[in-house]
Amino acid sequence: MAIEKGDFIKLKYTGKFSDGMVFDTTDEQLAKDNGIFNPRGVYGGDIIVVGSGQTIRGLDEDFVGKESGYTGTLTVPPEKAFGKHNPALVETLSVTKLQDQFKDKNPYPGMPVEVNGKRGVIAQIIGRRVRVDFNHALAGKEVEYDYTIEEKIEDPLTKVKGLIALYTGFTDIEAEITDDLIRIVTPIELSFNQRWLVTKVNIANELIDRLGIPNLEYVEKHPYVPPEMEAEDIVEVPAEESSEAEPTESEE
Repeated sequence: MAIEKGDFIKLKYTGKFSDGMVFDTTDEQLAKDNGIFNPRGVYGGDIIVVGSGQTIRGLDEDFVGKESGYTGTLTVPPEKAFGKHNPALVETLSVTKLQDQFKDKNPYPGMPVEVNGKRGVIAQIIGRRVRVDFNHALAGKEVEYDYTIEEKIEDPLTKVKGLIALYTGFTDIEAEITDDLIRIVTPIELSFNQRWLVTKVNIANELIDRLGIPNLEYVEKHPYVPPEMEAEDIVEVPAEESSEAEPTESEE
């Protein structure tokens, strides 16, 4: 059956430039071989929802009409990849404005910076001023993808866990589904994950809409950790001292 918008699919892919340089992949060994391995990344394939913008537009559009097991190569122009390079997103700023981000380092081209919540990189240094590019790092580039649609996902629980893994990198999330409720048990670590705090509502809406189940709840899991006694709180009393400290019948 042909893939349609809204379908959950498991996808393996490798993104590269025209010169063959790999910039993204779901293949762990290939990532290591090309120096882009992320120890916190999830490899082996992503589960995505077709048409939901969870990958670049050109690739997302190409899935529609394909069959499970399809393997192919696609060249994607900038406007359907990471966008055209927009000169309006390049700003000239005073070095002083960014001084707290340099710390003990001197600014250099390619250095990542953040200004008013926007992330960019220093493109050029001119005296005491810097030009900061806030475009996506791959903006303006034509890219090529080799990809395989491994399977169309039908199992609701696999859909839930796959989407959570896509957004958080956690592959061992506990979850259960009834006719009217999706319950997702999240580890305490996610409470400190800024991306999770921003996206969890969108994930919930996506799952409720796609699975047709009216309610979703997140349950935080707090495992019990026994308190550890500090070494200085433990006083060892020698056996002989202990016996001498006990009152005798005559002392009573």
